[in-house]
Amino acid sequence: MKIAFCGTLLSEDVSHTTIPLPEITPLGTIAGTVLGMAHAYSQDGATFEAAGDLVNALASYWYGFGWLHFGCAYGLLSLPGSPGTPHKSCPFQGSCDKLPHHLGPKLYEKTIRYARLLDTARTSVVPAPDPATSVHEFAARLLVIVAAYATQGMYYSHGEQYEDALSCFSYGHGWLDAGVRAGLFQVIGNRDVFTI
Repeated sequence: MKIAFCGTLLSEDVSHTTIPLPEITPLGTIAGTVLGMAHAYSQDGATFEAAGDLVNALASYWYGFGWLHFGCAYGLLSLPGSPGTPHKSCPFQGSCDKLPHHLGPKLYEKTIRYARLLDTARTSVVPAPDPATSVHEFAARLLVIVAAYATQGMYYSHGEQYEDALSCFSYGHGWLDAGVRAGLFQVIGNRDVFTI
């Protein structure tokens, strides 16, 4: 998938997303934050793309999708389509297009750095809700989702498909970062890798 097309999908999804919760409630506030972060990363990606920085554009768009899809899965946000699922626009429909050759060193460096960043983030949290609650169950499921994208990213990285690897690492970290911001996790170390 072309980076520009992914950016368009994210921008369209953000603009069609609604918050089905009263704004004055704690969950409404969290929903506004999650949607705001998805919007911010959509705008950041567009700024990077316009400046020719396709590596950071790629990372920003997929990170934004991580925030957005977390919000939908947790019931904070609503997109047209099935409840609790992102609608038709999945950024993982097919592989990422290859970036221009001259961006290779920057892409490689950022991919390796984001792989380490995601590993650090994953080991820095534990589910915060009581184990007997459904919210704890969702937090545990979120860790499985993040682990799956970390594993997929490593698979792509070993195959030198760095565009796809960076997408996976960014997307997974977006999910985890949003989960931390929503209060699903206690941060037990390395607070600096989260937007809290």
